Amino acid sequence: MIQALYESDCPDLKLLARGKVRDLYEVDSSTLLFVATDRISAYDVIMTTPVAGKGKILTQISVFWFDYLKDVMPNHLITANIDEMPANVQQYRDQLSGRSLLVKKVDVLPIEAIVRGYITGSGWKEYKSKGTVCDIRLPEGLRESQKLPHALFTPSTKAEYGDHDENIHPDKCAELIGKDRADEMARVATALYSKAAEYAAGKGILIADTKFEFGVDGSGNIMLIDEALTPDSSRFWPAALYK
Repeated sequence: MIQALYESDCPDLKLLARGKVRDLYEVDSSTLLFVATDRISAYDVIMTTPVAGKGKILTQISVFWFDYLKDVMPNHLITANIDEMPANVQQYRDQLSGRSLLVKKVDVLPIEAIVRGYITGSGWKEYKSKGTVCDIRLPEGLRESQKLPHALFTPSTKAEYGDHDENIHPDKCAELIGKDRADEMARVATALYSKAAEYAAGKGILIADTKFEFGVDGSGNIMLIDEALTPDSSRFWPAALYK
């Protein structure tokens, strides 16, 4: 039977944060360790009962997408192979194997780069009341879960744990991180979504929407960070049941 990991315990590493699902450690001055536990959460509430193996599945999904999308945008992943990690990480292999990412330390941009291919969730709620999503005017007469004319970049702020993200207009994104950086984020996020959505469609899966996060390295280059296209950051629908 697979043993669930509710919380990692790596005392020789500096624990920076415990999120809803992942634990974050500093390995050295230039690298971090993301550990996907088996915790589950709903509406920002962490459940007391984990799902054994969930963290390993989330990790492998991200590893796949980081590799598949690397030609669109570089990412922060160094390795997901415990044998290639430093000795101070390998000593915890019984906990970490298959559920950990060794990544580059970067400056995180304070924006959730949400891309929508279909109108649902909070986007549908706003559209019903205002005819917009993130104050972006959309065609009249759309129905819930309808495919949008094109992938739509609808950013939000990154809230602290316990608070809620705030959907913002792309112009507000430019105010927060600068116009050039915001334009690059919008272009790259929609390109990442489009390539992933095309691949998933070939497997009978629709990606309704997803969230990307980006960071900037010491040379000023933007890169994809955090996770990529997991069920925790995306809505997946079976194409065969979509009407």
